[in-house]
Amino acid sequence: MDVTAIALLGLGLVLLLVGGSLLVRGASLLAQAAAVSPIVVGLTVVAFGTSAPELATSVAAALRGSGDIAFGNVVGSNIFNVLFILGASAIVAPLVVAQKLVRVDVPILIGLALAVLALGGDGRFSRPEGAGLLAALLAYVVYTVRASPREPAAVRAEYEQAFAAREVRRAGGLAGSLGLVVVGLALLVWGSRWLVAGAVDLARAVGVSELIIGLTIVAAGTSMPEVATSIVAAWKGERDIAVGNVLGSNVFNILGVLGASALLAPGGVPATAAAMRFDVPVMIAASIACLPICLTGHRISRWEGIVLLGYYGAYVAFLILDAANHDRLPTFSWIMLAFVMPLTALTFAVVAARRRAGAPDAA
Repeated sequence: MDVTAIALLGLGLVLLLVGGSLLVRGASLLAQAAAVSPIVVGLTVVAFGTSAPELATSVAAALRGSGDIAFGNVVGSNIFNVLFILGASAIVAPLVVAQKLVRVDVPILIGLALAVLALGGDGRFSRPEGAGLLAALLAYVVYTVRASPREPAAVRAEYEQAFAAREVRRAGGLAGSLGLVVVGLALLVWGSRWLVAGAVDLARAVGVSELIIGLTIVAAGTSMPEVATSIVAAWKGERDIAVGNVLGSNVFNILGVLGASALLAPGGVPATAAAMRFDVPVMIAASIACLPICLTGHRISRWEGIVLLGYYGAYVAFLILDAANHDRLPTFSWIMLAFVMPLTALTFAVVAARRRAGAPDAA
């Protein structure tokens, strides 16, 4: 095992997490000083700010020529956010969501996941495609800001409690808030360089592809801010924030992270064939799994959270077996495709029908 690679990976991740936290806090304070409403801060600054580690890492990887890590980080983070974070948050507290934007964000997320499959069909995300994704991000932000005042009073109160204007003087005034942003960005830059270097070296040392490292270690590591934000929000009863953070971050990952990586990297970002065959379809399926939120009473119960976590465990197990060329991989894949996934889909369909009919289900 390459100790240097692990050390670089660990130090890079620490710098990313600290830098991302400082960036979010500084940007939030600046937004509050500018009298931006708490719900807009939560839906844009915080939701997108928690994806800053993904942005820094994917851009750094793309500029370094490690496109598999850049693309794998986006896809893996989106899978992790839905299956692991939403699952864990629902186990902490069943998620009953009142936020109207959820009903819009879920179809948008599904459409974007399908767009990744379509745009990557030629084997690469080009610079013009990256520019188009960033333009779509701007349109999404404008729509979110304009739609936020129409949220129910209870949702606005929830964001008010979480992101109410603080005393900017505590951060040293406006200069202090700006300083947090600058330091956070610097740590993100250095952390992303070390994380990518460590990931590349580790992939070479253990003999697995950079894509696998990007889909697992890098994706999970850069998603830690979303883990903290959503699980703490669920624990506090701020369930709209728990779900909204995940959906907003996933939208930003595709439009912002993949878009910026494709635009800035010479030649764009390669759409790895292995990821397009398996991991992108899993990302699409995970996005579709969010549909019950907007169609069936806006609820994710504890048992559904356990199912989501189970699927993430199965996904990681598949990646490990595939990387090791294990002889049990065909059997494992057949069981998942022929039995587990259809039975789960049938169960969700029955629960959806019960909810529409007004019958309660177990938490």
